[in-house]
Amino acid sequence: MTASLKAPPQAAEQAPEPSPELGREILAAGWRTNLLEQGSGFPLLLIHGSGPGVTAWANWRLVMPQLAQNRRVLAPDMLGFGYSERPADAHYNLDTWVLHALGVLDALGIAQADLVGNSFGGAIALALAVRHPERVRRLVLMGSVGVPFELTAGLDAAWGYTPSLANMRALLDFFAFDRGLVSDELAELRYQASIRPGFQESFAAMFPAPRQRWVEALCSDERAIRALPHQTLVVHGREDQIIPLETSLTLSHWIPNAQLHVYGHCGHWTQIEHAGRFARLVEDFLAEAAPLS
Repeated sequence: MTASLKAPPQAAEQAPEPSPELGREILAAGWRTNLLEQGSGFPLLLIHGSGPGVTAWANWRLVMPQLAQNRRVLAPDMLGFGYSERPADAHYNLDTWVLHALGVLDALGIAQADLVGNSFGGAIALALAVRHPERVRRLVLMGSVGVPFELTAGLDAAWGYTPSLANMRALLDFFAFDRGLVSDELAELRYQASIRPGFQESFAAMFPAPRQRWVEALCSDERAIRALPHQTLVVHGREDQIIPLETSLTLSHWIPNAQLHVYGHCGHWTQIEHAGRFARLVEDFLAEAAPLS
């Protein structure tokens, strides 16, 4: 009797590794929202900037683990960015983005949070604090928009980006002081991110030329900023070519309870170029005892 030959078992197909950019989906102000979440404790909402192909993970990946050691860190992809919804009828403006950020807190049942806003995200954090001061405990503004300034060549290039590897490489040179960070691999990764389905279409609709008007559209009223009661940390890179240092000087003068920290040898990527130092600075600021009224 001859033995039957059996085919060797097929190796199980390997499931693709889940993308670190994908968190869980929540419904915030009625919009499907991709949310990264780490840690536990008092909530800290991180609001990313507005570069092409940006996601919350791309902005905050280096500092989230350290910040999450003592608090609940929440980092959403804002409406029209990353893996959050891109409604066909969306009106991308400050009102909409503030509503979305507020919707994230509401969806999670959070009455009050600390906020960290990066660049464009700083304008959202600032406006949320102005319009809903009871929802914010402390405020961190990093390379922030939100006050008037003359459009820089770097910001014009970022908001006016059209997809190509050469354009992405040139754009990254504006962002980092340390050009060693701007590798061909990083340029390729960010370029590929910018051409994911739907990413460039929504981004191109947000800041069409002429772009000085969008700087103004993201501003909060000076009188309202001067009336802010919140303890505020203002952070900037001295060599920032995207948002001028003068914006943070203005914010530190206008906000009564503000302190200013300027990093030398640093461009627009404070949270990347000085990730450990930035995270420790924010930790110390948020951990301080409440000031006497």
